[in-house]
Amino acid sequence: MTPLPIFPLGSPLMPGMPVALRVFEPRYLEMMSDLLATDARRFGVVLIERGHEVGGGDARFRLGTVARVAAVQRSGPSLEVVGRGFERFEVVSWLPDAPYPRAEVRLLPDLPWADADADVLVRAETIVRRALARASEFEDQAWPATVTLPGAGAERAWLLAGIAPIGPLDRHALLGCTSTVELLDRLVAAVQDADEARSFGVRPEPGAGEPDEDD
Repeated sequence: MTPLPIFPLGSPLMPGMPVALRVFEPRYLEMMSDLLATDARRFGVVLIERGHEVGGGDARFRLGTVARVAAVQRSGPSLEVVGRGFERFEVVSWLPDAPYPRAEVRLLPDLPWADADADVLVRAETIVRRALARASEFEDQAWPATVTLPGAGAERAWLLAGIAPIGPLDRHALLGCTSTVELLDRLVAAVQDADEARSFGVRPEPGAGEPDEDD
């Protein structure tokens, strides 16, 4: 098990995806100060189940993604932090918020990839990009349908999960997948459900498709 500082947010982070944070609360400023004093610069991102991260008192999901700080810029009393997601984790036990959230976590294995998964990936990418194009007709999207995605295999599958126009709860559920095919199949189902709901005038869950930010 690995002790890890935790940043609860209103949107989950997928492996490989960027995360942009405006850090202003004293306890998270202290977290960033501690992180920047280490070489690893690693923290965990989990989705808030209930409540709000400002001031504490929130309930948090146990699946999350390790992020690594890539850049920091001071903006008045706040910090503008850019990071990127890496491996997934499961919270084994929450530690006291002293002063910021921390947990003992168990890192989850990378998703396996086989050549036979390639056709499933191509189909999923086509569906995600089409859904992004349709969703942009109803509301602004953080990612255009034509966005260039690097990588291949399971890495690319996670990026698709990160840009897809689905709600935060659907996105969070994908973190529990145990194979690339399962991830892609569940992603396609979530995208199609959100697309159908949108066509009937039902908006996705709040925060869907938005970059992560502590505001």
